[in-house]
Amino acid sequence: MRVLELCKKNIGIVVFLITVIILIAAYKIFDPIVNDFFPKCPFFVLTGYQCPGCGSQRAVHELLNFNIVGAWRQNALFLMSMPYVLVGLIFNYVLKPSPRMLYWRKVLFGQKAIFLVLIAIVSFWVWRNFY
Repeated sequence: MRVLELCKKNIGIVVFLITVIILIAAYKIFDPIVNDFFPKCPFFVLTGYQCPGCGSQRAVHELLNFNIVGAWRQNALFLMSMPYVLVGLIFNYVLKPSPRMLYWRKVLFGQKAIFLVLIAIVSFWVWRNFY
């Protein structure tokens, strides 16, 4: 009975978690290459060029099936950015960050870092389409 009361109070969190579990199961079981119900990249459909995110769905499928090399082949930028994104999430959810953590947050996610990330994304975009 206590579990039901908690679920009623936190229905948004419960719906979110159920959605995440369903998406993880779908991406693990179904390969986006052969199943048409996964969304297609509108940039690729319109231009024929791959955007920096193209292959991310396939990379997720490969990662969930423990194929890191396959994930790398689908979208190397996605794979390389995962630790950076996880560190950013950790920084956002620490309630009382220490001065040292605030320093590293500024270094890793400040204006200079954002500019470097933008350069990396654009470079990857050009590289994957022309080389």
